[in-house]
Amino acid sequence: EMTKSEYFTKEQIQTARLAKAMAHPVRIAILQLLTTQSCCYHGDMAEELPIAKSTLSQHLNELKDAGLIQGDITPPTVKYCINKQNWTKAKKLFNTIFDEVALKEVCKK
Repeated sequence: EMTKSEYFTKEQIQTARLAKAMAHPVRIAILQLLTTQSCCYHGDMAEELPIAKSTLSQHLNELKDAGLIQGDITPPTVKYCINKQNWTKAKKLFNTIFDEVALKEVCKK
């Protein structure tokens, strides 16, 4: 029996982890909000998004664990920003998949 890490490439595992972290509309909204900021976001994101603070912090933690965002998310100091280095890496990983799929000929039944 092969383990997951023996069967899948490091890139496949990383991409799946990122996809899982992004797999919620609130998390997409958070990322979009952060990408519109020229620097770190300070303030109460719960005022901008229609969710409870506790729920928001769970989503922020998930994005932070995946490395997509960085910053201090423990009250009273709350500031977050996109982790630009990991963001670039994520973009590359997703683009690879989309490019590979786009290049393959679509089957006709």
